[in-house]
Parts: sequence; structure tokens; C-alpha cells
Amino acid sequence: MKISDCAAFLQTSHRDQQALLASDVELTDLTQNTKTVKPGSCFVAIKGQHFDGHEHVQEVVNAGAKMIVVERPVKITGAVLVVTVPNTYKALAELSTRFFNDPSQDLLMFGVTGTNGKTTITHLIEKIMTDHGVQTGIIGTMYSKVGTKKLPAVNTTPEPYAAQKTLSEMVKAKDQACAMEVASIALVQGRTWGIDFDTAIFTNLTEDHLDYHKTFENYFDAKALLFSQLGNSYHRGAKKKTAVINIDDPHGQRLIEKTAANVLTYGTKGKGILQAKNIEITNKGTHFDLQIYDETYPVSLKLMGNFNVYNALAAFGACYEHGEKPAEIIASLEEVQGVRGRFQVVPNDQDITVIVDYAHTPDGLENVLGTINSFAKQRVFCVVGCGGDRETTKRPIMGKIAVQHSTDAILTSDNPRTEDPEKILDQVVAELAPHTFTRITDRREAIHYALSQAQAGDVVLVAGKGHEDYQIIGTTKHHFDDVEVVNDYFNHQS
Repeated sequence: MKISDCAAFLQTSHRDQQALLASDVELTDLTQNTKTVKPGSCFVAIKGQHFDGHEHVQEVVNAGAKMIVVERPVKITGAVLVVTVPNTYKALAELSTRFFNDPSQDLLMFGVTGTNGKTTITHLIEKIMTDHGVQTGIIGTMYSKVGTKKLPAVNTTPEPYAAQKTLSEMVKAKDQACAMEVASIALVQGRTWGIDFDTAIFTNLTEDHLDYHKTFENYFDAKALLFSQLGNSYHRGAKKKTAVINIDDPHGQRLIEKTAANVLTYGTKGKGILQAKNIEITNKGTHFDLQIYDETYPVSLKLMGNFNVYNALAAFGACYEHGEKPAEIIASLEEVQGVRGRFQVVPNDQDITVIVDYAHTPDGLENVLGTINSFAKQRVFCVVGCGGDRETTKRPIMGKIAVQHSTDAILTSDNPRTEDPEKILDQVVAELAPHTFTRITDRREAIHYALSQAQAGDVVLVAGKGHEDYQIIGTTKHHFDDVEVVNDYFNHQS
């Protein structure tokens, strides 16, 4: 991309426009990171919480940058073009989209948002579409999948440059579609600007991330951005746009009013175009009748739980709207064993059902425990904690849910980060009666304690971290994997 190409889309002054048009310099790279600037780079100065790129522009000039995009005047010396825009973050999204040749136009884009279920739904979509000849990538919490290669994830939804680069790599790898988790914070920050979603999927909305959003209404408004930005064009040649919305969630109806796209509603309570009826949950899986318009199909999932019925409906609806046949979609869904860290059953030889799950919100924990209680015959142990440097209001709620929906609640540490884990636990247990829980701060010890108390036929839930293979203490990541800890316990028993 040449500097002159930027004149077509950057919002800037007439003088800067003329300067852009006059330059035939080829940009070699694009970055917001001062440490990755190379000769010929375009550097976009972003003001973040802890770092302001405007204060380091001379460094990037010295490193060979040929173009700098800023929001405010800066002092520099050297041969470099400085362009001023109202919003450098939006400029970064625009530049990233063009730099990588607008890759989302070459992909069928599924965007999944909501509090719970995003990871499972993206994996279900990937399975269905790939099974039926549409090679599909993933961008999400656990990793990004490009072609057959898995890449580590930094954020659930990457920054604009990283997102566009990943989508570009998918196109090069012959991917035809992408299933992407879209986080509320990412939507507010504009990380998805420039991505042309074909289908937006809403799962549910419960209390989460209020440390960032401050109010629940702000949280809803953030999620709604994915839908309000979808389908506002009916011009010839425009890609089909569809919103797949959980109508059982009270916020679903509000989202319908936010989008101009076609809407496919789903649910289990008698409403919706797509419905699940006659749901039966066992410790081996879940059975139900799927109804879409006037057709009904039996479904037998290996996945357990009412929440997985919703996940399956969401994935079904998204793929159905893009032309996949119902029976073929169901065949793919019925093959899915599960997603790592999402109601993952850990095998052992002591006849104890051990489940590791990412449930880290009140609603998520209640749903998982509800599923367990639907088949549990004896004691239910729940090992759970709350993360540090995150909203504090949900902490006592998580404690109450653990106590109310299990026979044995073991409250422990999660990722304390820079907070004192003991003070976090003080808040978790603040509204609990004495002797209704066991408090063990060390997470490994807490898991081992639960397993040592469990007997054949009991269920042990280890909640909160799921797929994560680390524990953040202070600012340091330490290796910690709940599944490994469980396996370590049983290995030492044999």
C-alpha cells in the first residue's frame, strides 16, 4: 500500500490530504507498537491506559517510520509525513483493513457475542461448515485457527491490525469462512471496525465486565453494536446479513430492534423460529426435538446441559441461514465430543464424575451446576473462585450460587492478579453462613481436597478457568492447568 492510497479513506485536513496524495512511498508495515517499527512503516499513535504513542514518535522516526498518524500535535525531527486525524484508533482500523486488502470480504464471517457460550458456538460452527466443504477458521478465547494451524490467542477479540492480519492469513490458507468471538470490550474499543460480518449471533446477557462497562445498560449497549452495525445496506451485490438471536433472553427482543438484518430467533420456551422441545438431559448427553419453521428433527448430542441446547441451536441457525441442510447440520452436531474446558469430563478409575468448566460468571456457574444436578445421584462438589482486578460485585453472588447449588462448596483462588487472594475470598464468602463452605486459598490444594472427599458416584466441578493453562499471580503467569491438577491427583492414587 502506498501512502497516496491513504488519502481515499483517512479523515484529515485538506492540507494533509494533499500531502498524502503527493507521496508515492510504499509502506512496508503498519503498527501501533513502537518496538515493531521497521524502515518504511506507518506508525499509528494510540493513547492507551498506560502508554501513549504520541510521546514516543521520535523513537519511531529514528527507527525508519515513513508515516505517522496522530490525534494531536507532536514535535519531531526527520523526514517523515505526519497526518492528524480525529480518532487514531479508527484510523488504525481503516489502515489495517486496506493494508491487508479487506480480507473479510473474501470470507463468510460469523460473529458470536454474549456473556456465555461464545467459544462453544464458534467451535460448533467451525465443525459444521468444515464438515460440509467450507474450510473455516476460528478467532477466539482459546486460540485462532488458520487453515489447519492453531495460533495462541492474546485477547478474545484481537486488536484491529492483528485481526485483519489473521483474516488475511485465513484467505491465504484457503479458508472460506471464519467463526469469531466478539467481546463487548472489543466492540466498544472498535477492534472489529472494518470487519464485514455476515451473521451476528447473540447468546445471552448476564452480569460480567462491569468493572469496565460500569453499568449493565452500558454492557448491553456494547453487545448491541454488533447488531446495529449489521445489515444497514440493501444495495445490489451486498452480502446477505442475518442476526441469530436467543429470544428467551430478555435482551434478545431489544436486539431485534437494533438491526436492519434478517433475524432468526431461537429458544426452548415456545418462542422463536428455531426451537428445542422435549429436552432430556442425562449423564451421557442431551436429547431433544429441533423444530425449524414447520419441520421437526430428533437430535442426540454428546454434549450435556440445557446451555448446550442453546449453543447447538445458535450454531444450527447460523449455518442453516447460509444454506446448510438441517439433517447434515444435525449429523455434525451429534459428532461433537465437547470443547476443552467447557463442561469437560476428566476420566478416572474411581467412578467420580469430574468436570472442568470455564464458568466464571454467576449465570454460567448456575447453569453448569443446574445441569449437574439434573443427573447427579449423590454429592456435588463445587471448587470455584473469582479473578482479581475484575468486577467485585459478582463475588458474593458466585459464593452464594456455589453453596446453594452444590452439597459441598470449596471456595478458592482463581487468577488473583494484583489483588490479595485472601481479600478476594473475604468478599466471596461475605454473605455466607459459617460452616456452609470450605475455604482453601491454594487452588491446587482445594482441587485435591475436593477429590479426596469425593466417593464413587459423586460429581466434582472445578469451575472458573476451564481451558486456561496458567494462573496470574501479581503480574506473572504461572503454569496451572485444572485438568492436569486433577490427573495428577488420580495418578498419585494409583
